[in-house]
Amino acid sequence: MISWWLRTCVVPPWALHERSPYLRVAARLERERKLSLAERQERQWRALQAIVRHAWQESPFYRRRFGEAGFEPGDLRTWDDLRRLPILTKQDVRTEADALVARSHAGAPLLRKRTSGSTGVSLHVQVDDVCNERRRGVTLFRDRWTGWNLGEYRAAIWGNPPPAVRWRQRLRSALLERTFYLDTLRMDEAMLRQFAESILVRKPTLLWGHAHSLALFAQYWEEHYPGAHRFKGVLSTAMVLHRHERETIERVFGTRVFDRYGCEEVSLIASECESHSGLHVNTDALVVEIDRRDSEPAGHILVTDLWNQGMPFIRYEVGDRGVEGSATCDCGRTYPLLASVTGRVADYLWTPRGERVSGISLTENFATLIPGVRQVQILQDHLTQIVISVVPDVGFGDGSRNAIAALVEKRFGPEMAFAIELVETIPQEPSGKYRFTICRIPDAEVSAFRHARN
Repeated sequence: MISWWLRTCVVPPWALHERSPYLRVAARLERERKLSLAERQERQWRALQAIVRHAWQESPFYRRRFGEAGFEPGDLRTWDDLRRLPILTKQDVRTEADALVARSHAGAPLLRKRTSGSTGVSLHVQVDDVCNERRRGVTLFRDRWTGWNLGEYRAAIWGNPPPAVRWRQRLRSALLERTFYLDTLRMDEAMLRQFAESILVRKPTLLWGHAHSLALFAQYWEEHYPGAHRFKGVLSTAMVLHRHERETIERVFGTRVFDRYGCEEVSLIASECESHSGLHVNTDALVVEIDRRDSEPAGHILVTDLWNQGMPFIRYEVGDRGVEGSATCDCGRTYPLLASVTGRVADYLWTPRGERVSGISLTENFATLIPGVRQVQILQDHLTQIVISVVPDVGFGDGSRNAIAALVEKRFGPEMAFAIELVETIPQEPSGKYRFTICRIPDAEVSAFRHARN
């Protein structure tokens, strides 16, 4: 009853007050769920032509890049012509950020985001407000695929959860977001128990978070609260969901896991439906290409954002690899499918006290809070020592080293020793993945240490 009241009496007027179109976007996408693939592709094609034309007219970066490629918007006549456009790299975003911004939005307030992504590369991204609100609508539309609906509680296992400091933020959190968090940087026994007890009290219908963190919490739940609560669905995102993790989560909570793929730069890229036969590409907002450059079955994922006019992203190389899926899905939705996505693997590390620290959450600290860092990787061979490899950028110096020292103490404790190694590049895995954190401590060693402490 409360969720229905919030959904019908509180959320719509709040959206109207904020002048946000996200509810209308979600409703429109729901009405259009039976569009044919050809109709989706036609809409996508028109939006692609528009964003390419906009980028050429308004962005100094694209005007220059298109000119170097001998390309003008009128040359985009077929889907094959898109491959004539140069690929946008993370380094381009780092060094050409100002030139990427459209002149028509240069004086407008743009939402500024700083992200580490899955690779440890720090980027500054800007998004116009209309695009940001439309993305909210897509996310709401796809969240409902899990069985959750507006007004119902959500339990989240996430790093650096957003603080609700001001009264308006707290009110918004209580009435609109309805989300409470377990910080993956603080997954000790006390916090796990507190989060579990909150689930029993609030009875959320959706659990979502990092794949590894969801699996670890499932193991804790199975040991301490088996069968005590059942979610409508579990949403896994931010990193690769391995088969054994999916099986553990589904067995413990008695519900299906919905995998999702996205990144901060372009938001939601693809997500699973109730058929779980692949990830439906978000063709409403994006063009996703699988760029094959070698004999590997997985190609490089390139994304064109059809909505962000403030800072256009055209043929952006996300840093992951993907495999195309089948042409159709049993659910009846006509979105194209990705069979799988690779490239997002982040190990958990350990504190000298034998407590886990989420690697995917550490990226939001070490790749975004340290000045003068282009890329970073953390390697742990011993329980009491880590090695931090840094590709330095302009501005790296004593302040950067001090920031690293403070973060190590804050996240691992004062007992953790560390070494900083400055390197020119951080190598990829053979699969093409970048691993932000690498743990080489055998599980038996950690188990023996924790047993000795107890």
